[in-house]
Amino acid sequence: MARILRVALPVPLYTCYDYLPPREAWPEQAGRGCRVRVPFGRGRRVGVVVAVTEHTEVPQHKLRPAQAWLDAEPLLDAPLMALLEWAARYYHHPLGEVLDAALPTLLRQGEPAQWRLREHWWVTEQGRNTEPDALNRAPRQAQLLARLQALGERGLEASELAQMPGQARRAARALADRGLAVSAEQASPELLQGEGVETPPAPLDDQQAVLDHLQAAGEGFQPILLEGVTGSGKTEVYLRATEQALASGRQVLILVPEIGLTPQLLRRFRRRLAVPMAVFHSGLNDRERLDAWLAAREGRARVLIGTRSAVFAPLPEPGLILVDEEHDTSFKQQDGFRYSARDLAVMRARRLGVPVLLGTATPSLESLQNALAGRYAHLHLKHRAGGAAMPSFRVLDVRGRPLREGLSPALQTAMDAHLAADGQVLLFLNRRGFAPTLLCHECGWVAECQRCDARYTWHRRAGRLRCHHCDSEQPVPRACPECGSVDLRAVGQGTERVEQVLAELYPDVPVLRIDRDSTRRRGAMDALLAEAHQPGARILLGTQMLAKGHHFPDVTLVGVLDADHGLYGADFRALERMAQLLIQVAGRAGRAERPGEVLIQTHHPEHPLLHTLLGSGYDAFARAHLEERRGAGLPPFAAMALLRAEAVQAGHARGFLQAAAEQARALAGGGMQAGVMVLGPVPAPMERRAGRYRAQLLLQAESRAALHRLLARWVPGLAALPTARQARWSLDVDPQDMF
Repeated sequence: MARILRVALPVPLYTCYDYLPPREAWPEQAGRGCRVRVPFGRGRRVGVVVAVTEHTEVPQHKLRPAQAWLDAEPLLDAPLMALLEWAARYYHHPLGEVLDAALPTLLRQGEPAQWRLREHWWVTEQGRNTEPDALNRAPRQAQLLARLQALGERGLEASELAQMPGQARRAARALADRGLAVSAEQASPELLQGEGVETPPAPLDDQQAVLDHLQAAGEGFQPILLEGVTGSGKTEVYLRATEQALASGRQVLILVPEIGLTPQLLRRFRRRLAVPMAVFHSGLNDRERLDAWLAAREGRARVLIGTRSAVFAPLPEPGLILVDEEHDTSFKQQDGFRYSARDLAVMRARRLGVPVLLGTATPSLESLQNALAGRYAHLHLKHRAGGAAMPSFRVLDVRGRPLREGLSPALQTAMDAHLAADGQVLLFLNRRGFAPTLLCHECGWVAECQRCDARYTWHRRAGRLRCHHCDSEQPVPRACPECGSVDLRAVGQGTERVEQVLAELYPDVPVLRIDRDSTRRRGAMDALLAEAHQPGARILLGTQMLAKGHHFPDVTLVGVLDADHGLYGADFRALERMAQLLIQVAGRAGRAERPGEVLIQTHHPEHPLLHTLLGSGYDAFARAHLEERRGAGLPPFAAMALLRAEAVQAGHARGFLQAAAEQARALAGGGMQAGVMVLGPVPAPMERRAGRYRAQLLLQAESRAALHRLLARWVPGLAALPTARQARWSLDVDPQDMF
């Protein structure tokens, strides 16, 4: 029988499809891990070959030939294919969609896995034999000719030409007219070349202990939780660990939780390491992401820095995986293929047999429990680098106190003192916009989103009401639509409103606001962070974008305007996240020679979280909270999967989940078999969002293995339920967000 291609397609079905090979010649190395274009229904799709076999259950006359090979050799190597197949099984997600998520957009669309064509310039034979001094009347041409002669066969890229001073491109064309230079398009990557100009500081004792541990671990798999207080020099450890891996001829993958952290980290690595690097994140265009992916795949990029999707980047010579701010929830994909990049990084390191370093000042309870159980090595950086002291904390009880747009008199007094001493002040409020509520003072009408169970946020600068859940917006009404009153009032504070009052209180002090609204444009985040490091910007105001990993050496005061938002959340992880956020934002203060101070405004100064966290530190809080989780049977001492459903018609989502729950209970033997519980269905905490009604069903088990046995039997049959077509549903294994 002819060979059969088993192809995984990006469709929401838990099956692969068999095809005959394309009628064209079979490339010698083509097979598993290659893309093919195949007919599917009335259209065509790009899929990945997962097996070449001689057996199929499809009748021979029904087999259709694939239309074309898109790769002459495997695009995804064997270790990466095995990891993705494992991920599809663990997260119970269709394999075709998992493989599709691991590829850059252009490769999903069937584009060739090739570098983009770039203009290159070289010196000609005549140019090699011409002295630059002969062009003394054209100094820019002489300078460029000397540069081209020195580069020889490497040549000069057009992008490098654009960075040269003066009219370098005009000079290049003039050299071409003289026959001294020639240009052509060449397929090549645009890599970021490390400069290697920074002299490394002497490592602290704590840092050296971590590096010694890594050195002793060798090149085998070793998961390490690196817990270091804010400002303790975790980045220096990353740099030295990377140097060790590079010295062994290996590549290094570094994962960061958000795009905003990439430029700062990249600058540090480029100044220190003289190797080619690449970045991979959603802020790049499709072509740039493909180039970075190919640079990693071909081993040209020795260091790859990226956000969560970079965990799938191919690495032919892996040596080390680093996960910065491992606790951050941004590592969890919240739609489509719902994977945890942190967890997949650990699994990938295990399969590759390389160390994985998880760095943070506030470990997630899952990672901390893995360390306490001996599954991870647990190393500490207990002191700040450069002799800087940890900031002092003070809780400000604002009950009954006058507040001017969220600013208490005590906080204003502290700001005055720090600004007078030429310190920089950082104010943290995790609420963007001008006000979270627009209210009619006459009748009590509230501006509510028509598509969500949520209120509109007033963005005064844009003159719009916006829903932060579905992104719908509308103009601000001139009068109340209920009673016609023009007395519409803003209730509550967002970053825009605080920015306005700061301009009134400190008219001569520049205020820099950093939130999602002020960083929408490409490059805006980099520009704002660069401005934050300039002497002029004395007050920084922002959301959690400012709390993660940024180094502001001049900040001496951090003010948390509203700590109450996270103290009484409905999600069982709310306290953990609030503690992490408080410690992270507080860590921006006092990172240089000058001492730092942190003021936390709250209406609940007696809250036990604040007492434990500020009195005994994050480690004491985390260990106490772990015991609470153990007693309640919650993660990390239990395994969870959340089945979510949404539908336009009220009741359809609940109806589907009810049928799914009955099927799950039947499979689980009445709801409890080997510790598996089926809980729900219940409405989602925000039942209506973006015009759809939402509900959820929770499966919880004492044993992860028991949960996955049930999921493996249950999930493939969900699409066959009669009510499945009435709702859109998704499964989230190890959910980080219960909403």
